[in-house]
Amino acid sequence: MPMNLQQTLTQLESLGNDKVCQQRQKNGAKEQQFGVKLGDIRKLAAKIKVDLPLANALWESGNIDARLLAVLLIDPAQLAMNDVDRMVRSVTFVQVADWLTAYVVKKHPDKESLRRQWMQDDDRWAARAGWELTAERIAKQPDGIDPAELLDRIESEMASAAPEVQWTMNVCLAGIGIHNPQHRDRAIAIGEKLGIYRDFPVSKGCTSPFAPLWINEMVRRQA
Repeated sequence: MPMNLQQTLTQLESLGNDKVCQQRQKNGAKEQQFGVKLGDIRKLAAKIKVDLPLANALWESGNIDARLLAVLLIDPAQLAMNDVDRMVRSVTFVQVADWLTAYVVKKHPDKESLRRQWMQDDDRWAARAGWELTAERIAKQPDGIDPAELLDRIESEMASAAPEVQWTMNVCLAGIGIHNPQHRDRAIAIGEKLGIYRDFPVSKGCTSPFAPLWINEMVRRQA
């Protein structure tokens, strides 16, 4: 049987975990949440399957876990471009933004139109998504992308950008250096000049998000 909003919220609450809540709060979460592990959210989504009305209701609740679940219940083709834009702008937590981009935005038929729009947008969440889509283009579909122009923007805008936007701008910076040998030296130089994520803590065996280190490591692996 299909689940309604209250039944779904009750199910999510029963799966809550204090440690997950605490970790999200360390990462800046201030919204209502139950602290459901991502694996448990995926399992619940697999049971419910695609359900756009329920997804919309879960999204409007504002609860972090409900929004993460909502993302997995959406068939992107069922959403109008304006609906995707509205959802992206209503995000309040990075983890939700990243799931929304990965599972809905990147699979939406109008994602290129949205990318172009968001790349000129002052809204931090729209800009974050725009730069993330641009990073995908750099890596997978570079025709029509001008790396030199992007590097100009990164060099002039990244230092003063919102932290949420800096992250995906940095992904673009690293992507340009990794996938464009002719622009690699400049990408590394910009990363060194800006110094963003230079001292970012990383676990042993993980690659630093500091662009010069990231670029050099990925190029080394490809050699």
